[in-house]
Amino acid sequence: MNQANIIETIDMIEKEHLDIRTVTMGISLLSCIRGTADETARAVYDRVLTKAENLVGCVHALSREYGIPIVNKRISVTPVSFLTAAFPEESGKIALALDRAAGELGVDFLGGYSALVHKGTAEFEEKFLSTIPETLSSTERLCASVNVGSSRSGINMNAVRRVGELVKETAALTADRDGIGCAKFVAFCNAVEDNPFMAGAFHGTGEADTVVNVGVSGPGVIRHALSFAPEADLTSAAEIIKKTAFKITRAGELIAREAAKRLGVSFGIVDLSLAPTPSRGDSVAQILEELGLETVGTHGTTACLAMLNDAVKKGGVMASSRVGGLSGAFIPVSEDVGMIEAAEKGAITVDKLEAMTCVCSVGLDMIAVPGDTSAATVSAMIADEVAIGMINNKTTAVRVIPVPGKRAGDEVNFGGLLGRAPVMPLHTGSAEKLIRRGGLIPAPIHSFKN
Repeated sequence: MNQANIIETIDMIEKEHLDIRTVTMGISLLSCIRGTADETARAVYDRVLTKAENLVGCVHALSREYGIPIVNKRISVTPVSFLTAAFPEESGKIALALDRAAGELGVDFLGGYSALVHKGTAEFEEKFLSTIPETLSSTERLCASVNVGSSRSGINMNAVRRVGELVKETAALTADRDGIGCAKFVAFCNAVEDNPFMAGAFHGTGEADTVVNVGVSGPGVIRHALSFAPEADLTSAAEIIKKTAFKITRAGELIAREAAKRLGVSFGIVDLSLAPTPSRGDSVAQILEELGLETVGTHGTTACLAMLNDAVKKGGVMASSRVGGLSGAFIPVSEDVGMIEAAEKGAITVDKLEAMTCVCSVGLDMIAVPGDTSAATVSAMIADEVAIGMINNKTTAVRVIPVPGKRAGDEVNFGGLLGRAPVMPLHTGSAEKLIRRGGLIPAPIHSFKN
């Protein structure tokens, strides 16, 4: 480390919004299954408290010692539907135990109130899904997810229809808070087992007993690096992004390895996604504008995002042997100031966002829509995004918020990291008949690889 490198790192932190977005501890809860919901809830509460008792203190210490802001401390657990198969109607007891443990530990979010129903929905999972709206309305830190499709199994359209209904129910139960419960609920295709980012994090059954996963960030750093080469061609711009992503990921690798060592757990992965915040200068959209777009959403946006996403992955993979999770670039509307401003002036639409999700991480994220949007329309949005993931063999997701009482053009403010967003218009044509058909959309032919 020479003087120039030290100064560069300090500038990244102080001026360019470099941070570690999250340190997430994954905890297996399979050993907590007992004969009753009450016994299981007690075992879950005790195990989470025991395993994560030093998490927050460790993260604060690392942030102080290395001078790198670490924004969130999080926990992910085994999908709760696995734990409650014998008593699915009482899954809420496990949810309350998890939320209470998260509060006592001081973590920001706990993920894993989840079900994996991508090929079919068992009877106990149907009952579990029905508990999601009440759970999200009655807990503060708990997040939920449902995997409704995969490239190997196709799309479970019965589950897609049900999730659309659950989103509407959740919005209604949190209407006094602008439907914020929906911000803690995501529908997936090809959900991964080592995702440190909420609301979709859960601890996969193929993972070690307890792990540490780290999610890095730094869109401001990449934008700043590009600002020194305004006339560079796109080949050179991609090289700048790769080199900068390498540096960002090395910081994440350092924190991840040290956190795992101090906590006495396995080092899982570094997720090198560019995760924006509502703060000016910390925006993925503004990176695309630095590359030459007058505004994000105009023609050329998808091409720029494809290059950015690929270059980030290439740089990150060279920096760590443990890259995983989602990795790439997120485009949540309410959490990215550039996306917010583009949506306010109509430059970005849901259709354009859908096109962009073909080439970036995850999908339609933190989008506020009119409160009178039907459950069938929400399901159709999910089906479209899941189809992109299924065909392209990538993870896609939908986190959409029908804001009760709001119409297109209104604004909603969720505060903090969740940000603010204009309520975006949707197509008015109905997809209800399509959604009502149900069944399974078969997996694509290229899924057959055995």
